[in-house]
Amino acid sequence: MNVSGTKEVCVSTPGPVQNNGPHQCLSLQRGPSSYQDAPRTHQVPKSMAGAATKVAIDVGFRHIDSAYLYQNEEEVGEALREKIRDGTVKREDIFYTTKLWATFLRPELVRPALERSLKKLRLDYVDLFIIHAPIAMKPGEELVPKDAGGKIILDTVDFCDTWEALEKCKDAGLTKSIGVSNFNHKQLEMILNKPGLKYKPVCNQVECHPYLNQSKLLEFCKSQDIVLVAYSALGSHRDPNWVERDSPYLLEDPILNAIAKKHNRSPGQIALRYQLQRGVVVLAKSFNEKRIQENFQVFDFELTPEDMKAIDGLNRNFRYEKLLFAVDHLYYPYSEEY
Repeated sequence: MNVSGTKEVCVSTPGPVQNNGPHQCLSLQRGPSSYQDAPRTHQVPKSMAGAATKVAIDVGFRHIDSAYLYQNEEEVGEALREKIRDGTVKREDIFYTTKLWATFLRPELVRPALERSLKKLRLDYVDLFIIHAPIAMKPGEELVPKDAGGKIILDTVDFCDTWEALEKCKDAGLTKSIGVSNFNHKQLEMILNKPGLKYKPVCNQVECHPYLNQSKLLEFCKSQDIVLVAYSALGSHRDPNWVERDSPYLLEDPILNAIAKKHNRSPGQIALRYQLQRGVVVLAKSFNEKRIQENFQVFDFELTPEDMKAIDGLNRNFRYEKLLFAVDHLYYPYSEEY
């Protein structure tokens, strides 16, 4: 998938994919490249996921970020096939990411989990398959298994063993690349230093926005040729199951709004552009057509060094998704500084 000379934003399954014209790409070690800005399908209702995906593709997104957890793979897959059938894109134009959910981290469950996603998507392969988080949950059909008291039931699985199973999926042609999500630098080092490592992670997808700019993790990833991918890049994820209700609204930040006014852009566009100029791949979730288009219009302007410094100054190491249900887990990733 040669996309040199084109711009790109990734779409997340709860918010589709775009690729409209030229794309700036970051290599994800697949021979082809991955688009820098993508729609994300997380928390996109099933009834809206298909429509949002089609809008994203029409706008220009070509990198779609999805996951088994999002429970809308069938709808997204059908939207993809429709855009392929009508000639808007070819399969090789799309960079499709899916994730291994926490209930499938045991090595023997990895390939069946990916095959289940491929069956729902009706695809022969995905472009990127990543471990959703280093924290395992009890295996089974329940998406989030809980005990009688409502507490999430966790499991302990050595994610290095899980990684070996991902390597086998790559060798089998079920995925072009493999990576991780929500890993800290020490957990990345555990994989990188694993005896017999065949493929290193091409990316680490983490929460990243001006209030949590992940500068040290970004520096580490760059030193290892690992692409940092930002989710919650707009800081607007408000799901009360995962995020505290009194969390600050990033897009209302006065400094971000002042910079947006100067460039005649929205605060969201400034937050996305900030990441692109740092060399971070961005995921932007939306099922609103106007917002999807807006999220893609971040390639025709540039923030000044002063703008970048001001946004850097907003960092407060504030994390929206703290995964507090797993704070005592052996592989809880946020005990480390980065």
